[in-house]
Amino acid sequence: MTELSYDRRGSGPPLVLIHGLGSHRQVWTPILAGLATGRDVIALDLPGFGGSPLWAPAPHAGSVPHLADQVESFLDRLGIANPEVAGSSLGGGIALELGRRGRASAVTAFAPVGFWSGAGRRWSQTVVTAARVAAGRLDARLPRIMASTTGRSAFCALFYARPHRLDPGDAVAAARALATAPGFTAARDAFADLTPWRYERTSHPVTIAWGTRDAVLPFPQSRRARTLLPGARHVTLPGCGHLPFADDPQACLAVLNGGAR
Repeated sequence: MTELSYDRRGSGPPLVLIHGLGSHRQVWTPILAGLATGRDVIALDLPGFGGSPLWAPAPHAGSVPHLADQVESFLDRLGIANPEVAGSSLGGGIALELGRRGRASAVTAFAPVGFWSGAGRRWSQTVVTAARVAAGRLDARLPRIMASTTGRSAFCALFYARPHRLDPGDAVAAARALATAPGFTAARDAFADLTPWRYERTSHPVTIAWGTRDAVLPFPQSRRARTLLPGARHVTLPGCGHLPFADDPQACLAVLNGGAR
């Protein structure tokens, strides 16, 4: 069984945070302290990302169902039955899958995967792979690149609408997490088999939030989410990119606080 790395803080009802493809649990840092006021917040690294080891070979490794299995096992080991779950991108897809299985009391998904056309899916796979390759090739130069506002703006604009707001050290760590994640390829390739979720008959609350300046899963995909999940709460994040937590922490906190009710 794969052990997952995680950070845990606060007390109260549990909230589990799941990052996206090539990311790590630190992506939630801009809003972590705010979330931990009145909550038991658990930010995890998926298998093969961040500080978590790669999963053992298994059928469909890296797919949303397989990763949801891993998160379910992780929750079982912590003795957590039905937490609130929030996810970003790939993590949003996993959060929706956990909700479909009845393992979440509420789901909040920031720009979740799966609401794309074939061309949209290929676009996301291509641009994130290109960013991974660039981060690997420029590894030794990353601290100098990220130390400047211009460097961060150029290198991080794919994921953030306001990359100048990023902490330089956090930007370096995020780029290296993307470049070195051993679980990246399997998870990326599994996108080809991903289909959207339908929640018309579920009782738990679902919130979908999407940044208007998302360059990885562009904002028009939110329209399909609205069509397929008509019972969900849909929130627009004006001026935010694919990872809105640093772009507008207060708006993201508001989404999560409202989505829990």
